[in-house]
Amino acid sequence: MKYAAVQVIGVLLLVVGAQGAIRLLVDHDDGGFLRWLPGGFGAWMVSYAVAVVVGGLSAAWAARKGKGK
Repeated sequence: MKYAAVQVIGVLLLVVGAQGAIRLLVDHDDGGFLRWLPGGFGAWMVSYAVAVVVGGLSAAWAARKGKGK
């Protein structure tokens, strides 16, 4: 239960990053949540990819720690 918040935040970050990356691949001009970030398509895609990786890793870490392994 102690790591549940980290796991939830990680999953949310994973979902938001994946959804943003998919939307950006379909429409290159739709920056979505990260439209304020300068740099255009490349910067937005890298940011969404980082969100996916960080979210996935933090959710997996919290799930392992929560099980006591």
